[in-house]
Amino acid sequence: MSEEERNKGLTRVREIYQDRSRRAEELRAEGKKVMGYLCIYPVLEMMTALDLVPYRILGDMREPITKADACLPTVVCPFIRSCLDLGLKGRYDFLDGAVFSHVCDVAEKSSHIWNIYLNPPYFHFIDTPHTVHKAAVRQHKELLKDFKKTLELFTGKELSPKRLKEVIEVYNQQRALVRDLYELRKPDPPLISGTETLQVMVALMSLPVEEGNRLLRQVIDEVKERKDGPQKKPARLLIWGSIIDDIALIEMIEELEANVVMDDTCVGSRAYWSDVELTNDPLDGLAYRYLVELKCPRTFKEATFGETKKDHMTDLESRFGYLRDYAKEWNARGVILQSVRYCDIHGYEVPGVRDYLDHVGLPNIYLEHDYSQAALAPLRTRAQAFLEVLG
Repeated sequence: MSEEERNKGLTRVREIYQDRSRRAEELRAEGKKVMGYLCIYPVLEMMTALDLVPYRILGDMREPITKADACLPTVVCPFIRSCLDLGLKGRYDFLDGAVFSHVCDVAEKSSHIWNIYLNPPYFHFIDTPHTVHKAAVRQHKELLKDFKKTLELFTGKELSPKRLKEVIEVYNQQRALVRDLYELRKPDPPLISGTETLQVMVALMSLPVEEGNRLLRQVIDEVKERKDGPQKKPARLLIWGSIIDDIALIEMIEELEANVVMDDTCVGSRAYWSDVELTNDPLDGLAYRYLVELKCPRTFKEATFGETKKDHMTDLESRFGYLRDYAKEWNARGVILQSVRYCDIHGYEVPGVRDYLDHVGLPNIYLEHDYSQAALAPLRTRAQAFLEVLG
């Protein structure tokens, strides 16, 4: 890789982050079909294997929500309302279709509103199960078979197991590269900031997978060699919670003498930490990974695969033990739990997460916001007080 290629990684990332639909629109002008998807549960490999370009639907916390209020009540997830609002305003008119899954009840209802009001050329809803029992995994595979049929009908192509396995390997390469990127946050100071990392993740979700892999390699090489990376700060933090797709919150925290060194959010590690096993029938590996392996509160994981009922703390350990492991490996001294207002799936999880973090001795604070820039001022004061307690 040339010096010029190495030094354009983060610059390219920032360009995509600031104008993320531009590349997708270029690809569409070249004859590619771009498929929008919401959240991390639609199976990207199946779309890519049929030469579709997956493009993640995100909101915009800098854009006031106006049109979506005619379709959704104001007392539901502001992120989902923002996504629908942007769709109704034409911001996603370049998409050739949309794939949704049952991530929560608000997203499920919004997906059907999207289909009715925006009437995309292709639409599919995956009613992803909410438990991980063996029967649920079998059900999920059947749902993916239905997804395969509609994709084949839309594209006029057959999705072969051989092609699907090839694409799974490419996505597994991307997941490995993301984990390599996160390794660069372990030193003190980290070689890449939390703000820069989020920009990389948003860029990846806006590009074809192989193009994203090339960009990741450029970023990793650049970050390893640059001399002007993040400065060492007193606090090293882990961020957990609902979606963060705008750098404003992370940037605010990192301005308060903290390095955000690890995250567990769905525009972060959550979407990349587990690979797809290359099974004889690739739908088996995909069904298992996208249901069981993804760590999101939308899936209920107690009593997995016939386990007997546990006591409270043992249950918390089985559900949140990975957070302790993250904190240990990345040397995080505190945890900021955050959630957008009215996000029931994360809000209901907060008491359990806090009980567990208190039990293992990890200082923590919970911040709730309404997915807008105006919400950041009071959060800044609370975050600053938390960092002062950490010392």
